[in-house]
Amino acid sequence: MEELTSCKTAIENCKVSGTFAIAHLYKEEKAMDMHIHDCYEIYYSICGGKQFLIDNCFYTIAPGDLFIINQYESHKLTQIDNSVHERIVLSVAPDFMKQLSTEQTDLSFCFTHRSTPFSHKLSLNKEQQKRFLYYINKITSAEGFAHDITEYAAFMELMVMLNTLFVRNTEQTSTGENTADAAEYKDSSYRYNHQVDDILTFINQNISQPITIEQLAGQFYLSESYICRIFKSATGTTINKYITARRISIAKAVLNENGNVMEAFERSGFTDYSNFFKAFTKAVGISPKKYASLSVS
Repeated sequence: MEELTSCKTAIENCKVSGTFAIAHLYKEEKAMDMHIHDCYEIYYSICGGKQFLIDNCFYTIAPGDLFIINQYESHKLTQIDNSVHERIVLSVAPDFMKQLSTEQTDLSFCFTHRSTPFSHKLSLNKEQQKRFLYYINKITSAEGFAHDITEYAAFMELMVMLNTLFVRNTEQTSTGENTADAAEYKDSSYRYNHQVDDILTFINQNISQPITIEQLAGQFYLSESYICRIFKSATGTTINKYITARRISIAKAVLNENGNVMEAFERSGFTDYSNFFKAFTKAVGISPKKYASLSVS
């Protein structure tokens, strides 16, 4: 399998092939705002990234950290070293994961299981990092007879490894043995204004209702200019763009669940159907109705 040098190309290849694609990136592409896409994403940090915002969770990034993101979770790198930013990103088609799974083993588990508390991040030790890179190299260097089988076999081994680590991490988090990562974005020592955490929580708790900057400012006794400034400084995106991305994530989840466009519109919190239609089509690339027909077919 060809190792790509663009995350956007990997996403497109994943959509076309219906399987998976790998991008090894050595510098920053044009920065993406808060975004979602129909592929699962595995983000492995080699060096350079500093901070990740996934839905309403902030994470610091260190070399060897791996993030598991599903197709409904809006995300954005909020702090980046411009000089060096090396990472490996896998884009995976959800239906492909279903095809590889069995009755006994769901390889999609790490993408679909979202308990409370929860962490998207796995911090790999040196041996686990070597194993991860071994599988990536095996996939991208496969050629000749049965290269596709070699690629799929290595990919399945990789997913078994990641799901095993994910289950272990989830169990440790639920028993309180690993609470630092799950609550990392609430750590008062973290490098952003703690008020932003409260703002994110309020937005996500009230996402199905109309939310305005004026309302947020009143809720937290802050001026509109100040609340916009601290939010942009902490997250790298604006309040309105964040709210729109979260609402589209919710709409996609509803459409995948039952294909009801009006229910997706109502539950996602948009107050005007025209705005919902335009925002969804711009973010996803197709209309809500078209997306629903593809999801339930």
